[in-house]
Amino acid sequence: MSRIGKNPVTIPSGVTIDVSENTIKVKGTRGELSRTIDPRITAKVEDGKLIFERTNEEKQTRAMHGLYRSLVQNMVEGVSNGYKTHLELVGVGYKAEAKGQILELNLGYSHAIFLQVPKEIAVSAEMLKGQNPKVTLESSDKELLGHITAKIRSLRKVEPYKGKGVRFVGEQVRRKAGKSAGK
Repeated sequence: MSRIGKNPVTIPSGVTIDVSENTIKVKGTRGELSRTIDPRITAKVEDGKLIFERTNEEKQTRAMHGLYRSLVQNMVEGVSNGYKTHLELVGVGYKAEAKGQILELNLGYSHAIFLQVPKEIAVSAEMLKGQNPKVTLESSDKELLGHITAKIRSLRKVEPYKGKGVRFVGEQVRRKAGKSAGK
C-alpha cells in the first residue's frame, strides 16, 4: 500500500472539492484548479476528507496512487493559502522590473530579457539601493509556479567561482577556489 496514497486529504473550511468521473475540481478563496486523474485511481469525499483508492495492484497504478494524492494536496493548499517564491539576482548590473505580466531582466548579457509570465502568477520586482534585486512570484498553482521559477533560474545559472546568477533568497552556493597563484 502506498504510504502517501493511503493518507486522506483533509479539506479545510472555505475549500470545496467536486469529483466527477476522472476530474477533480478544487475551489477556494485564491481561485479554482482542476486535474484529470487516471481511471485506475478513484477518489471520493467522505467526512470532510478526500480518499484515493486504486482498482488494481499493478506497479504503475501503485505509483500513481501516491502521485495523484500529492498533486491534489498541493491543489488544496494552493487554493487555500497559495504559494510564494522569492528569487535574488546576484551580479554587478543585474536588474529586474515587472511591468504587468512582463518581467524584464538584465542579467549581464548584451540585451535585456523579456519574460511573459502567465496570468495565474502575480509577479513583483524590487530593487533597493545596496541590495540585490529581488523577484517575487505568487500563485495558487504550485506546478506552474515551479515551472516559471525554473525557467527564470535557467536564464543565468549560479556559477561557483563568483556566485553570480539567479538564486533563491537564502540559498547557499558552494564556492570553489579560483586559480592558485604562480610561484
